[in-house]
Amino acid sequence: MKLSFIAEILVVSIGNLRRFDKHLRAMYVEGKKMSRENTEGEKVKKIAEFRTLLEKRIREMETELEGMRVLLGFMNTALLEKGFKRAEMVKPASTILPETAAPSVVEYKRSVPLKTATGDLLANLYVEENSMRVVLAEEKDFNINTPPFMSFLVERVLVKMQEKDREAAGTGEIAPEKILSYNIVREGDVVREITIQNIRSERLKELKSTIRWTLEKMYEKMKTGS
Repeated sequence: MKLSFIAEILVVSIGNLRRFDKHLRAMYVEGKKMSRENTEGEKVKKIAEFRTLLEKRIREMETELEGMRVLLGFMNTALLEKGFKRAEMVKPASTILPETAAPSVVEYKRSVPLKTATGDLLANLYVEENSMRVVLAEEKDFNINTPPFMSFLVERVLVKMQEKDREAAGTGEIAPEKILSYNIVREGDVVREITIQNIRSERLKELKSTIRWTLEKMYEKMKTGS
């Protein structure tokens, strides 16, 4: 994963935090107005609404923070590969997808089970030299709208990689037919398979870790109903 790609994701996350800060200020102003104008019952109702919004945003930020930690690990690995020492590293202070049919069959030489920390099977990952196929566990209905599938895996990882490859193809760094592509097979809103083609060798490890982390976070939300 290129450092410029990681930097773009960090910029997006900082923007999200700034928007949340603006939202909190608006809530504070509304709260002061409420204290002057509303009855006691209306105050309690408003406070409960604010608490619900805040709890939801905290959950979203915790998910995003964990994603940033994953990316930080990728960044540290990239820097170490380029000869940097750890002491020199700087520490950190909606796409719409159509339903698609299953892709043509490809013979994959390697298969890796993706599991949670407690051993629950999330998916089976089939890997070839420059492609991978992720077959999600049949007994688990991973909804495409459950975070962080779209917001992180698709929009911040796959789409960004694809954009970088298009730029590289535009400058002649890679051939156009080598641009990363992906296909998501669904049954309604339930994701069944993910196939990714034209994966550069340095991206295989990052994609495997990111996909496993994404599915684990989705599974946690499925179990808690959040």
